[in-house]
Amino acid sequence: MESNAGYYAVIFTSVLSEDTVGYQEMSQRMLELAMQQEGYLGHETARSEIGITISYWKSLEAIKIWKQNEEHLFACIFNLRYPFEFCFDRSQRILN
Repeated sequence: MESNAGYYAVIFTSVLSEDTVGYQEMSQRMLELAMQQEGYLGHETARSEIGITISYWKSLEAIKIWKQNEEHLFACIFNLRYPFEFCFDRSQRILN
């Protein structure tokens, strides 16, 4: 990530439950949607016992719009497609 103005990171950490039916498909769909959002800069992800995904955004406004996406809200609010025992989402400004 190179930018003189800085950028924002949304850090999502999680621990999956034993029932992961549909998780991989929903995870892929959320990535596809995020990549279509204005202000999306990229992401990094890793999963073992604990999963972490960091997505990078041009502005807090871009993050706000992403978090208001209907499919994203459905996945987050109802936890029907994200079978997590634990998850945490936070945003941080990155300065260069």
